[in-house]
Amino acid sequence: MSTTALVGALIGTAVLFDFLNGFNDSSNVVATVISSRAMSPRMALTLSAVANFCAPFLFGVAVATTIGHDIVDPATITIGVILAALSSAIIWNLVTWFFGIPSSSSHALIGGILGAVSVDFGVSTIKMAGLEKVLVALFLSPFLGLMLGYLFMKLVLFLARGASPRINWLFKRLQIVTSLALALSHGTNDAQKTMGIITMGLVATGHLSYFIVPKWVILISALAISLGTAFGGWRIIRTLGGKIYRIRPIHGFTSQASSAFVILMAALLGGPVSTTHVVSSAIMGVGSAERLSKVRWGVASNIFTAWIITIPATALMAALFSKLLALMGQIL
Repeated sequence: MSTTALVGALIGTAVLFDFLNGFNDSSNVVATVISSRAMSPRMALTLSAVANFCAPFLFGVAVATTIGHDIVDPATITIGVILAALSSAIIWNLVTWFFGIPSSSSHALIGGILGAVSVDFGVSTIKMAGLEKVLVALFLSPFLGLMLGYLFMKLVLFLARGASPRINWLFKRLQIVTSLALALSHGTNDAQKTMGIITMGLVATGHLSYFIVPKWVILISALAISLGTAFGGWRIIRTLGGKIYRIRPIHGFTSQASSAFVILMAALLGGPVSTTHVVSSAIMGVGSAERLSKVRWGVASNIFTAWIITIPATALMAALFSKLLALMGQIL
């Protein structure tokens, strides 16, 4: 297969991953605003899709640089490594979507890269300083979402004490703002992962002499994630919007505001985080602020389990895919 065909296959696979990322993660952005009836499902998804498209052009590509340059030695990045990493992440996203379990596309992609590179070039090629930055962002951000959701909910409950039920109208209107902020933060963080992957491939094949994200890569990545968002992953929307606890306008507003703050700050600092787990943990924090028994902790434990096993599971799958691709290359 020619280099041009391989690059085309890489870009196509990366765009598919990006689309599924938007499809899977749309639930994180719109679940609470739909469940609290602040917006109709179609309006919420359309607003989210437009914001996801615009975000990378507004807030830069710091996360793409982290994904594409800071985790592994650039010399280890081959088309085979990238295809193996993307394939494992895509399969993981589809499996967790099928079972309605919110999982992290970020964790899946990082796990895929680590598994494919390790099996082909050895663990020594992993940049530990960059990996530490990524893992700190991935694993610390859900706890920040939980804590910020809890504290913000406590503050809002205090400020709204004694208010009439009409205050729900205000929270519904505020959710339009927080939904937009959350969608922008999601597009800023998640679309950049695909940008980083495509740019890695362009550097590996000599189409770029050094790592810099071309404008056309930003465009197709933003477009793919916005289209995925527009179609929406309804199985996970139902999990986040009702299975953890019954969402009311106050919960939607506080969880979205908390999530958007954590995700956007991480993106500006170049830290790839899981929108899924930040939003899920913020919802749990908000519910816990009213009372601990409000949260259905059995559903929460399923989310936590997926959070823990995603990286090792996708690393193993990517290692197997990498070996399979190498065998196919020998046969062909």
